[in-house]
Amino acid sequence: MKFEAQTGSETIPVEIAGTQGRFTVTIAGEPLAVDARETGEGIWSILLDGTSHVADVTEQDGVYVVDVAGERYAIRVEEESRYIIRTRGAQGNVLGQVLKAPMPGKVTLVEVAVGQAVAPGDGIIVLEAMKMENEFKAQVAGTVKEIRVAAGQAVNPGDVLLVIE
Repeated sequence: MKFEAQTGSETIPVEIAGTQGRFTVTIAGEPLAVDARETGEGIWSILLDGTSHVADVTEQDGVYVVDVAGERYAIRVEEESRYIIRTRGAQGNVLGQVLKAPMPGKVTLVEVAVGQAVAPGDGIIVLEAMKMENEFKAQVAGTVKEIRVAAGQAVNPGDVLLVIE
């Protein structure tokens, strides 16, 4: 499984593979062998590089608070595809915005028309991906120059959906 972990202002890609307490955890491209087992509610015994650690893990408002060795870490974890949809689907700059599909899906609604003026935050396209509808919003003020998709159309990652100038 792939995730994006955010601590403070830093977002780090994390991939976890394995079962039955034995995992390979790849953090920012660096693989680690981890033996982790929940010994009680929210209490984890972790063996990392031959060193044993005990971690107390609780969730508070979508953030995991991890207490280990007298230190506390607040980590927001988001499944990778949700992170991509939220952050990479819209690429804006001062001159306009090119909205690209962040993952395979189906366009369920085009909320604008060519020539229409939009402001930041205006809804522009709804894409269904992984059984969830995701509304993309304008990142910049401008005019819709091109719409390259229609409702019901399947799209692939990287397909240009819409252009705002």
